Amino acid sequence: MKKFRKVLDGLTTSSPGVTIGSPSCGSAAGTPTAAPTPREIDVQETLVSENFQLCKTVRHGFPYQPTALAFDPVQKILAIGSRTGGVRILGRPGVDCYCQHESGAAVLQLQFLINEGALVTACADDTLHLWNLRQRRPAILHSLKFNRERITFCHLPFQSKWLYVGTERGNTHIVNIESFILSGYVIMWNKAIELSTKTHPGPVVHLSDSPKDEGKLLIGFESGTVVQWDLRVKKADFRIYYDEAIHSVSWHHEGKQFMCSHSDGSLTMWNLRNTTKPFQVTFPHGKIQKDGRKESCKPILKVEYKTSRNSEPFVIFSGGLSYDKAGRRPTLTIMHGKAITVLEMDYPIVEFMVLCETPYNNEVQEPYAVVVLLEKDLIVVDLTQSNFPVFENPYPMDVHESPVTCTAYFADCPPDIIPILYSIGAKHKKTGYSQKEWPITGGTWTLGSHTYPEIIITGHADGSIKFWDASAITLQMLYKLKTSKVFEKPKPGEGRAADLVEEDPFAVQMVSWCPQSRIFCVVGISAHIILYRFSKYDANTQIVSLEVRLQCEAEDVISPSENENNPCFSEPSSHSPQLHHQHPVSPGNRTPEGSKDSVPCLKVKDRVVRVPPGYQSELVIQLLWVDGEPPQQITSLDINSAYGLLAFGNCNGLAVVDYLQKTILLCMSTLDLYGASDPYQRLTRSPRRNRQSTSEFCMRGLSNFYSDSKKRIRTSYQSLTELTDNQQSIDMERSKSPTSVHYPTSLHNDPRVLPEPVASLRASHCSPVFYLLDNDHVNGHCTSPTSQPCSAGKPRIPMGPEGPRLTRRGPGRPPFRKAQSAACMEISLPVSHTEGHASRRAMLQQLHGVTMYSHDEHHSAASYCWSERESRENSFSRSRSSSVSSIDRDTKEAITTLQFGESYGRKSDALPTPCLWVGTSLGVALLIPMSIPTDQEERMEEPVTIGPSGAVQMLKGSVLRFGFLDCMGGIIQSPYEVWKDPNAPEDPDRPRRRKLVHFSPSSSQDAYGEGHLAVVCSERQAKIFLMPSQSCLYVHNITESSFVLRADVVSVSNSVCLACFCANGHVMTLSLPSLRPLMDVNYLPLTDMRIARTFCFTNGGQALYLSSPTEIQRITYSQEMCDNLQEMLGELFTPIETPEAQNRGFLKGFFGGNAQTFDREELFGEAAAGKASRSLAQHIPGQGGMEGMKVAASGVVGDLARARIALDERGQRLGELEERTALMMTSAETFSKHAHELMLKCKDKKWYQF
Repeated sequence: MKKFRKVLDGLTTSSPGVTIGSPSCGSAAGTPTAAPTPREIDVQETLVSENFQLCKTVRHGFPYQPTALAFDPVQKILAIGSRTGGVRILGRPGVDCYCQHESGAAVLQLQFLINEGALVTACADDTLHLWNLRQRRPAILHSLKFNRERITFCHLPFQSKWLYVGTERGNTHIVNIESFILSGYVIMWNKAIELSTKTHPGPVVHLSDSPKDEGKLLIGFESGTVVQWDLRVKKADFRIYYDEAIHSVSWHHEGKQFMCSHSDGSLTMWNLRNTTKPFQVTFPHGKIQKDGRKESCKPILKVEYKTSRNSEPFVIFSGGLSYDKAGRRPTLTIMHGKAITVLEMDYPIVEFMVLCETPYNNEVQEPYAVVVLLEKDLIVVDLTQSNFPVFENPYPMDVHESPVTCTAYFADCPPDIIPILYSIGAKHKKTGYSQKEWPITGGTWTLGSHTYPEIIITGHADGSIKFWDASAITLQMLYKLKTSKVFEKPKPGEGRAADLVEEDPFAVQMVSWCPQSRIFCVVGISAHIILYRFSKYDANTQIVSLEVRLQCEAEDVISPSENENNPCFSEPSSHSPQLHHQHPVSPGNRTPEGSKDSVPCLKVKDRVVRVPPGYQSELVIQLLWVDGEPPQQITSLDINSAYGLLAFGNCNGLAVVDYLQKTILLCMSTLDLYGASDPYQRLTRSPRRNRQSTSEFCMRGLSNFYSDSKKRIRTSYQSLTELTDNQQSIDMERSKSPTSVHYPTSLHNDPRVLPEPVASLRASHCSPVFYLLDNDHVNGHCTSPTSQPCSAGKPRIPMGPEGPRLTRRGPGRPPFRKAQSAACMEISLPVSHTEGHASRRAMLQQLHGVTMYSHDEHHSAASYCWSERESRENSFSRSRSSSVSSIDRDTKEAITTLQFGESYGRKSDALPTPCLWVGTSLGVALLIPMSIPTDQEERMEEPVTIGPSGAVQMLKGSVLRFGFLDCMGGIIQSPYEVWKDPNAPEDPDRPRRRKLVHFSPSSSQDAYGEGHLAVVCSERQAKIFLMPSQSCLYVHNITESSFVLRADVVSVSNSVCLACFCANGHVMTLSLPSLRPLMDVNYLPLTDMRIARTFCFTNGGQALYLSSPTEIQRITYSQEMCDNLQEMLGELFTPIETPEAQNRGFLKGFFGGNAQTFDREELFGEAAAGKASRSLAQHIPGQGGMEGMKVAASGVVGDLARARIALDERGQRLGELEERTALMMTSAETFSKHAHELMLKCKDKKWYQF
């Protein structure tokens, strides 16, 4: 129980010596009055550290950089190995397991112990691992590390416990699977080949036992040598020497012949009766040229030779195309009798495997499908149909169809949103798939009891958006939206398009979604925002376009003495961001200087378009070029359906749009938002002769609503670096209180909206734009593929009044490079305290897609104006780096986060009103109150007024997140509008009205009085403010040596906490409102920007991030979910009776050899073969004990969880034992019955009658 006692309004603000932004108070524009506040607030915090535990839940997507493939034909599960040491095991939809080798070595080969619930992996570090698949989270039982030889190939015969291991030296070793110990039986390469052979045969590339006799082992060497080794007599039966290198070997099921694939694109067939030469040599894709020679072909990397009872055998291989056909895609060739089918693939083939009905290699194989593992896809081909269609893949393998650039995660969504999205998306599914069911059907999975609707949204580089159903730790695509359809396709060579030839101009940077109102907003890399509404009906719509001039422009300023007689408004000009409202400008619009101006990066379709059901675009907002400078990318966005407002910001300023009236309400620089409450004292500019008097500044106020670009006076962009020394004029300009005159801030171009005095006012001073550093490279790695490249060269050193100007990008350079995905951004970043400054700078550049600047510690004394107490708290060490030289004394402040909500704009407010919370990169939290008409008719006609004059709070580091709690500690949701289909037929008797749902802070706290708590989290600290008094109740410094990348106020275990993810890999949770640390786990060291850009928290104690360019990793930090995870995961192993081998018949058994009498234990056991050399391989015991032991929590909860898991496993094993016992009893009774019948039948027969 945490109690806040006697928190009186004005108690701390009236204390002497306390200044703006101190932890004990906030600052507001006016003097506080006696507003009603709770005298005593009791918040009972129920969360304790035992409620939290961090563990991975499931990984979705395609395995990144796959290397190996295996299939269990009885269990019908598939395993895929990767270059990073990961193993994905797939069964029926819902059965999806990820395992990771701790060494991180690439997986070379996979071998299932068929129908045994185990898997052998061979890794590039020459280690064999045995995985136990009989538990929901597989674990390693044994490992065997080879010390002197490198593993190249493994083979495990069906129902055998002896694994054959071929090495690079050409030797073949044998490993006991049960004990994972080497046998003393070794087939040395010099014994396998003839003594007269002068060259080494090369590494072992193939091992297989003969289908005719298990005592014969076929060994294929890379050089072209094939040896059949008799394991009993320890000598070679025959040796084959071929000129071309061998890549693979495949047996005919009768064991009388086999096929080899070679490096020259040929296939050779060999008969065991005559091994001197192949009885058939074919070049499937090698045609005879005019001169009679064969075309040279690429190697056939793998071939499989499978027989069928009712048709010709199948010969399936990859590669083998002729070299002269350049640009041809990778192919899989299926030869069925005389028919040859070539299947072209989108990506290179890594491995393929033919799925057959029987696990026995000496039976007719009956192939029914081919699994093809590509570099970026997994497909299964149906062999039972003549046109070989592919199966529809039930797994989410196309997450990376276009590189992922952003993610969003929504838990506990409205239950009706998933079915309706699925029904809309199902209409656009591809056709032409096989009609048969997906053949990989192994494992079992049931819907857990702890499930709720979850949706994951991914944004992609091509401008597409994908909605995924993530309920019950599965992933299924619901709906795909293409944002590029809103724009005209850029035509190269036309006007601005010649400068903007970009591969990904529509790449998605961030999304904002309201599940209740189904309003969806997308921010693109070309500084554009698209607003979508959801409808179940198709419609013909005209897309409304708003163009915003959110670009700071500065002019040279002179002292009043040089031009005293100039009237203040003789030359109106704009310093602050401006707007162009619904007036598209032609691409060729240019200023007198010849640079581009008032041009958006993309052109919106200006005609009526037919849109299908689903999300339909309603409004497009684009930032404009200014004086040849491209617009800065948008760094923050928030939308509120109840207010009908959309706010966004970048490093230049903030804009607020009324999307109901399609007007721009606010568009101003960050500095103008402060008014007199600016916590920083910006440096003045050096005096220079100019056309304009500084006396103009004192008469402007905050109105920057001038939108006529033709009347503006242009200045060159070099003037942006000029400063003035006349500090008094700036102070005079700021001394005008923004609350002294109430200006209507609805920015209609209609002159009726603005009163005459306001219409005559012009823009005020704004923060100049600086490009100080070449931030595109930090520590030698590419940092910001999507951010604006800054001018390279020497950093600017502050000099005299006529110091050198910076060279900014000229009009000829494109505004951005290729929009690389969050998946392919990699950077080595220091996270130590001494290197934190450079790493933080680079991280924030990429995280927000914009270059931001902060003060260097050497200039802090001259730059900041705050008390010594606040300075001590808010200062943090910033060491210099090679990539960050001299930080200029001026700042560029970006809007880093925005949040609409009901709050108290001023201390004197008695009732909550709609407000906009604004967070900046300099750690400032601004509160902007708004006045919104409540009546529906008035809302559509009357303007919304905004007064940027609210509270200012200070934190250390960039502000990342806002959250709101009531005085009982419950989370306050943002108000929203209930969804109604905008295209539904209207009922004349019941006119359509907006239905709004508000969560007022005072709705459930009559006994506690008015007020609420505001949670503000920055990259270094978190603060809790009591509203409306703006008193800081709690402060917690989250990290000193690193910084927070993601933070969110989330609900966990029926309570609320603050979850944070730091750059040093720590995941932390803090209690609310007391900010007590509840969990701090060193989970994931941040090595690339992919994780930083895609990590996101959601309710229910869940989070996700892009673990690789193709995979989404979901984690949980809730102990409750960790405990329930076992029942949510699928079972990989299900008890299945092994199919019986076919009866070979008397004659086949008599003349076909004694394959069934082969005893490997007698040959390879220690008694016969002896012990292997200890130095050859080292046995390492695994940790594969009880399921979940690695992640089980310490304490009583963890012990109970482990005990419950143990009981579940014991019960499961007892059940299996009971089933097996029953089967054995049935089998014994059947045997007894048959034996008795046979005895009766043969009782009276003589010996010669048998």
